[in-house]
Formats: sequence, C-alpha cells, structure tokens
Amino acid sequence: MAIGSGLGAQLGIAPEPPGTYGTYVAPTRFIEFTKESLALKKTTAQSSGIAAGRLLPLSSRRVVTRREAQGSIDLEIANKGMGLLIQALMGTTVTPVQQGAGPAYLQTHTLADTAGKSLTIQKGVPLTTGTVTKKNFLGCKVTSGEFSCEVGQMLNGSFEFDGRDVEETSALAAASYSNMSPFNFAQMGIKTGSFGTETALDNIRKVSCKIERPQDVERFYANASALKKEPISNDQVKISGSLESDYGATTLDDLHTTDGATSLVWEFTGPLIAATFYETFRLTLPAIKIDEGPPVVDGFGVVKPSFNYVGLYDGTNMPKIELISTDTTV
Repeated sequence: MAIGSGLGAQLGIAPEPPGTYGTYVAPTRFIEFTKESLALKKTTAQSSGIAAGRLLPLSSRRVVTRREAQGSIDLEIANKGMGLLIQALMGTTVTPVQQGAGPAYLQTHTLADTAGKSLTIQKGVPLTTGTVTKKNFLGCKVTSGEFSCEVGQMLNGSFEFDGRDVEETSALAAASYSNMSPFNFAQMGIKTGSFGTETALDNIRKVSCKIERPQDVERFYANASALKKEPISNDQVKISGSLESDYGATTLDDLHTTDGATSLVWEFTGPLIAATFYETFRLTLPAIKIDEGPPVVDGFGVVKPSFNYVGLYDGTNMPKIELISTDTTV
C-alpha cells in the first residue's frame, strides 16, 4: 500500500510510436515531479426538450459530445531521464551518441516539427486509504516547455500538454527511479556572441526560456467517437524569455538600443562522467533580439535591469537542446 497522500503519487511516461496517436503504451520511465494538473476535459450537451410539468433537465438526456485532456507537469530538470520530454517538445527523433569509449552519451534535440511525437502519461493518485488510483492520459502532445533558474535555485521545467483521451483500465505500473540529481544555479553558465564563438556573459542572476509549439487541437470529426485526431502545427514556433542581471556592463543594453542579434547559450555543467565529458544541459538559441529591458534607477540600490528577448532564426542554424548523461536511450 502506498502512503495516502501526494507522497504516494507517481507519474510514468512512454512514447507512442508514430502512427499510433492516442494508443496506450505502458510507462517505461518515471518522472520525479513537483506538481501536475493533468485532467480529463469533457464537453457535454443537455437536451432542452419541453415535457409537460418537467421542472428539471432530464439526466438521461445529457450526452458527452467530445473528450480530451489538458494540463501541465512541473519538475526539476535532472542529469538523466529527461530525453522523452525534451524530444516531445523539440520534435527531432534522437538517438544518443556515445562520447569517446566511456559511459557518456550525447542527445542533440534540434527544433523540428512534432508530428508523430506523442506520449502516454500515467498518473497514480493515492486515496487516503493508500490505494493508488490510475489515470492514463493518451495522445499527449507538448504544447509548450519553459525552463528557468535563478540564484540559489534548481533548473526548473514546466511542460504543457494537450491529450486525446483518458482511460482508467490499463494497469498501474510499478514505479522505479534511477539516482538522479537536478541541475542548479551553481552549475549555470550563460554566453552570448557570434554563433559558435560565444563568450561568458557576466552579472546574470536569473534566466528563463519558453518554447511554444502552436498546434490545431480542435481536430474533432465524425466517425471518431468524440475524440480528436493528432494535432498539427498551425503557426510558427514562439521562443521568448528573460535575462535578469545587475547592470555591470552594457552588452545587453546595447543590443536593445541597436536591435542587434546575438547567439545565446545557456548551459549547466555537472559532475564528470568520464574522460572530458560532463553531465550537461545546454540550450542554444542562434539568434535572439532584446525587446525590453533598458536600465532604470528606482532607488539607492544596484541597478537591476531585466532584459526580455525573443528567439529567432538566423537563417542557418536551428535552436537546440543538448543533453550529456549516462542514458543510452532517450
């Protein structure tokens, strides 16, 4: 029996093979999460027929006209086990590449269309008795992913999902966890400059980046039992974020003034795995431009501008997220 509170909860995920959108796949990886809001969303219609003397709508004349799922998962980005979520966000089918001859493997998640990238997410929710109820969210597509880290904190991630359906019949999987460590501020580096030759940017206190994947999530048709077809990308990807700093240099301020572009590399470097390969989370945006953030003085303290940016295409290189870990599979 599990603990009858959130202490006994679990989340498991598995990729759904291309062409099987919305088909249950037993979880193969379990996420250590901080909170979630995944839930069934149903649309109902109630008959408004008039019957002599009936004062209330008739229960038997209410119908469910569509089903779907929505919600989010918040977690700390760890040194392993992140590949499936990042792949569902970025779109590229990734095979980890061994680095040298040791146990370090590199995953390169380059921005691409997310067609065929859906997940089954199983949520285990404990009753107060310790019995764990299960809800299986099918056809989960990532609609956005956001990362943030500031002084004294972990690297946090938040993923928004749109799902096809929820079922409660497939068995609850036995959760198992590898020994994971979260990336954190002490490991954080930030660089700007020309793509491929970026240099360290000083005085940065907090960084965030949000990647939005707009999709048509309203693909409900006849002959589909009130369930949608796989969402299709219906707008360009939107990338935005902020760089909070002490005003120690004019690098970002000058980019705001000139509307110039710079490449941004945001990385976390953890312990050595083997040879010269370290646990790594690295986000590369080949071109960003500063929308807001000119420094203002609002008191006696250090001036602390927050520069809001958008990620754009530099004409050659696509944004990417790189992971180096001991994971041999995504």
